[in-house]
Amino acid sequence: MATTQRNPGTDLTPEWFDRIAVNTPAAERRASSLTARRSLKKEWQAAWLLNAVRCIDLTTLSGDDTPDRVARLCAKALQPIAPEQLAAMGVKSLTTGAVCVYPTMVEAARRALAGSAVPVASVATGFPAGLMPLDLRLAEIRYARDEGADEIDIVISRALVLCGDWSALYDELCAMREACGPALMKAILATGELKTLTNVARASHVAMQAGADFIKTSTGKEPVNATLPVSLVMLRAIRDYHDRTGFRVGFKPAGGLKTAKDALNWQVLMAEELGRDWLRPSLFRIGASSLLGDIERQISHYVTGRYAASSRLTMG
Repeated sequence: MATTQRNPGTDLTPEWFDRIAVNTPAAERRASSLTARRSLKKEWQAAWLLNAVRCIDLTTLSGDDTPDRVARLCAKALQPIAPEQLAAMGVKSLTTGAVCVYPTMVEAARRALAGSAVPVASVATGFPAGLMPLDLRLAEIRYARDEGADEIDIVISRALVLCGDWSALYDELCAMREACGPALMKAILATGELKTLTNVARASHVAMQAGADFIKTSTGKEPVNATLPVSLVMLRAIRDYHDRTGFRVGFKPAGGLKTAKDALNWQVLMAEELGRDWLRPSLFRIGASSLLGDIERQISHYVTGRYAASSRLTMG
C-alpha cells in the first residue's frame, strides 16, 4: 500500500474555521451536480470499481461476532474478487484496504491476516455513542493498540461540537491521538448528529488540528450516515488544511454506501474536490459491510456479460 506522511497536527487555531458558514442548498447542488456530470462506462467503470475494492474497510461490528466469523471476513478481504475475474481484467491480485472489527476481535483478525499487508482497524472510545469517561475511552484505544490494531477508528463527543467547545474537543482528540501511538487515528464525527454542515466543517478542522490521520463521516449507527453534501464539506476542509499545512489527511465515508453506484459517486467527488492522488487506500477508505457484494456483481457482469447468481460470488 502507498504511504503518506502522517499529519502531526497543529496548535488549536480557531481563526481557521470560526468564520465558516456553509450554505447548505449550495453544498447540496454542488454534490449532486458533480456526480451527475461524470458518467463511467464499461472498462472505465470496472477500473474505478476495482479501485473502490482496494479502498474498502471491510467491516463487522455485530454483537454476535466470533473469531470464526472474523476469520471468514478476513478471507474475503484477502480475495474479494474471484481470481478468474481479476485475471480476465489483467489484475494479478487485489485486497481490501483493511478489516475493521471490535477491539476484542483484533487478535483474531491479526491471526487470519498474518503474512499479508492488509491492516487491522478497530473501533474504540465507546463506539458508537462515545458516552464514556475519557479515561475509559483512552484505555480502550490502548487495549486495541496493544492487541495489534494498525488503525483506530475513534468517536468524538458530539456534545462538544453542539455547544461549540472547540478547546475541549481539541484536547480530547489530542489525548486520543497520543493513545493511538503508531496506529493511524480515524476520527469519526458522527455527522448525522451534528445538526448543521457548518458544525461538520468546524469539527473537521478541529480533528485535523489535533492530528487525525483520517476524518470519517459516521459510525453507521446514526439515523443519517454518509451523504454527498456532508462529504463535500469534509473534503473542502481537508483541502483547506492541506493548503495551510502541506499535510494530507484521509477521508472515510461510512454508513449507507451499499451499491456500486455509491462507490463510483464518492470516488468522483474525491477526484473532483481533492484530485486523483487521494484515490488510494492511504488517503481514502470506504466503511462498508455489504457494498462489496454489489461491486462483485458488476465486475462479474463486465467480465462475463451476465450477472452471476449470488451463490457464485465470494462468500461474505
